[in-house]
Amino acid sequence: MIDFFPVVEGEASLGYGTDFRMHAGGSILNVAVALSRLEQPSAFVCKVADDYFGRYLRTYMQVEGVNTKFLLASPGTHSTLAFVAMENGHPAYSFYSEGSADTLLTANEIDEALYRETKILHLGSISLLNGTTPEAILKTAQRLKDKALISFDPNIRPNLIHNEAVYRDMLARIFSLADVVKCSDADLTWLYPGRSSEECLAALLALGPALVVVTQGERGAIAASVGGAQGRVAAFSVPVVDTVGAGDAFCAGLLTCLSEPELRTRDELERISGEVIDGMLRFAAGVSALNCTRAGANAPRRTEVEDFLRRE
Repeated sequence: MIDFFPVVEGEASLGYGTDFRMHAGGSILNVAVALSRLEQPSAFVCKVADDYFGRYLRTYMQVEGVNTKFLLASPGTHSTLAFVAMENGHPAYSFYSEGSADTLLTANEIDEALYRETKILHLGSISLLNGTTPEAILKTAQRLKDKALISFDPNIRPNLIHNEAVYRDMLARIFSLADVVKCSDADLTWLYPGRSSEECLAALLALGPALVVVTQGERGAIAASVGGAQGRVAAFSVPVVDTVGAGDAFCAGLLTCLSEPELRTRDELERISGEVIDGMLRFAAGVSALNCTRAGANAPRRTEVEDFLRRE
């Protein structure tokens, strides 16, 4: 996906404008790039258009150190575009994705090496909404269920949902396969209107994940495991430029912690302690906080995070 940010007086800004600056985006790609910056090997699985934007996306991934061997060229299609504006202090997106390359992935096109090499599969966001890609994602998760950890961030965009019943069914199927689920308060409001974060945590754990994390913006984040452990972290106080990509940066921080040898299996997650959860949340919150000190989805390097956490 390509994000377009309004430019005001020569600088990218989250206000309104007639000129725009493009930047590679999309929740899952943001996570892959952030993981690479956190010194974790990452690869991106997607169909990419053979247009100007698609070629830019491929080059951007290569420059950022994201493995592109699972990218599939899709001649004759176009890339998804998103225009970003600031509304009530939060980014609002207008998407143009009908028939775009990333919606056309099928399971039989995915390289078999993916199933041999993947340790953690992260999925979610608008990739579950259109075309053949949702079914391809589901089949991939099913094949990897007993071979890798599955991480899921629904990152729900209500304005893009054409059939709520079908979408909720897809979410339920993914929740049942996921080992780790990260949701925002906004996701929970849509999933379980009128229920508290704690009630939502319990409801999500009942669907199958071993660990559920809920980000709460300025209130930090909470988490609970199926084994009964709980964790909480307060948000760090930083000068905020914008919150674009904050949740994706948090996910990358969380996945970085999950890549440690002692947390790489479902059984280990089920036995996780509250102390370990607190440490994971603190690291992820640090990654997210630093992302918010810059414009757009711009995750920090690992050394930046470590230096920041030492000072806090």
